[in-house]
Amino acid sequence: MTSPTALPPGLTLRPATVDDAAAVCALLNEIDALEIGRADTDLCDVQADLKHPEADLEHDSWLLSDDGRLMAYGLLWDESGGERIDAEYYTLPGRPLASGHLLDVMEARAAERAAANGAGRAVVHLELNIASTLDPGVMRGRGWTPVRRYHAMVRTLSTTTDRLPAPPPGVTLRPCLEEPDRRRAHALLQDTFADHFDFHPRTYEQWLDDIDAEHADWSLTWIAHVDGVGDAAVLGTRNNRTSMAWIGCIGVLREARGRGLGSYLLRHAFGHYAALGRDRIGLGVDTDNSTGALALYERHGMSRDFAVQTWELIRPVAR
Repeated sequence: MTSPTALPPGLTLRPATVDDAAAVCALLNEIDALEIGRADTDLCDVQADLKHPEADLEHDSWLLSDDGRLMAYGLLWDESGGERIDAEYYTLPGRPLASGHLLDVMEARAAERAAANGAGRAVVHLELNIASTLDPGVMRGRGWTPVRRYHAMVRTLSTTTDRLPAPPPGVTLRPCLEEPDRRRAHALLQDTFADHFDFHPRTYEQWLDDIDAEHADWSLTWIAHVDGVGDAAVLGTRNNRTSMAWIGCIGVLREARGRGLGSYLLRHAFGHYAALGRDRIGLGVDTDNSTGALALYERHGMSRDFAVQTWELIRPVAR
């Protein structure tokens, strides 16, 4: 296994702390402006990442600075307990040696974490904007390959056209205001997303960490009950993003598909947030999703805002 290259002169590299969230958020918004034309990262999201329970900030996070100017940020976490390691990596353009050094360090650490799990290799996944500040040729030259594509979809909302829809016959919708319903929402998500790319089973407690439940508004998560089927679908949304309301998940049990539940839940989110005064709503979708989710969203007026790719690196571990 190769060792990381030397840190170029004049640069410093250190672990991140939760207190660095504002500085990291500013860096990510600077990169957003270069990649998608606007700042799109909220402080609450960065804070949640830095509190990730499967990331040891001392060993799994990095801040790369040039004369005190933050220029790159990296984070690793391990949800699989096996060979799969997830990563985030953001860098300003124009410093390939510095970027290469940080990637060296992150790849080596990913292999260490996989080895600690008893795996024979590390399979590292990293999402990058298709217009990334990091040259895709650099990633390919390091052995990374794109394996999946996701679209961030967006739609304009209007109180005139987006009203709360009537539920389909036999369907009732309730918010997750009580603990039993929150546990039921978790169980539905584990079931409905089990076959999706990159899915990792999560316990209820892990899921609460994932969604930063300490600050969650549970009135914005709903369960759909279908007569003769039972609780059959879940809709999870957020209203804490500056640029738009956000749909985090729409999951429908296999046995309840084909009844228009996905369409109903989508339109419910549109109507709910239009009534709250939001003028835009977004979500992320796997373009290879076999359930036809992309086509569903497009039929309801959503269009691509920007796109990201999941890049994969397979690296042997030291024994």
